[in-house]
Amino acid sequence: MKTFKDIIAWQKGYRLTLIVYKLTSAFPKCEEFGLKSQLRRAGVSIISNIAEGFKRRSTKDSLRFFNQSESSLEEVKCQTMLAHDLGYLNKKNYKELYDLEEETGKVLFGWIQSQKIG
Repeated sequence: MKTFKDIIAWQKGYRLTLIVYKLTSAFPKCEEFGLKSQLRRAGVSIISNIAEGFKRRSTKDSLRFFNQSESSLEEVKCQTMLAHDLGYLNKKNYKELYDLEEETGKVLFGWIQSQKIG
């Protein structure tokens, strides 16, 4: 792989983050500095940690960033569930996010396991 953009987990996370930005744009004004901001930051953290981990010189250091990416993904999962339960996301949008979150998590887990072996 030449760049972090070649990592499928990053690609899935990037797509997820774009959708998070799109859907949170319709959140109520009162969430501007609350859930909306937090969700966006967590989404950006998923892909940023993969990118940063990709350039680390040691496997141990890289894995630490990839694990942080997994943690940020869990944060997004929790926050999208909250957004749905608060009525900020309809069932269709929540399902779309949920499915992509799960897919991203599986691919990211696989990427991490491959780095441990390699």
